[in-house]
Amino acid sequence: MELGSSKQGYNAGDIVHVFYRNPHTQNVANIQEAAVVNHPENPGELAIFLYETYYPLTNEMAIYGTSEEAEQAYNYYFGDISEGNSFE
Repeated sequence: MELGSSKQGYNAGDIVHVFYRNPHTQNVANIQEAAVVNHPENPGELAIFLYETYYPLTNEMAIYGTSEEAEQAYNYYFGDISEGNSFE
């Protein structure tokens, strides 16, 4: 299974789903809804806006167009959400 989509194909205003690791508990990953926006500091570039922070939109991010796609990938990489793994 391939991890997420590349940055190509997204436009400012799109709502996507990303994996987000808790910075205080690294073994906890969640699926979060985020917005694709124009990067405020780098004109012409897109960013992910999540938790009041801009993250550069790169090919290294796990980005999914729907919550279903994100949940399927989450289950593949981290185990079934119904088994008590974190999901938001």
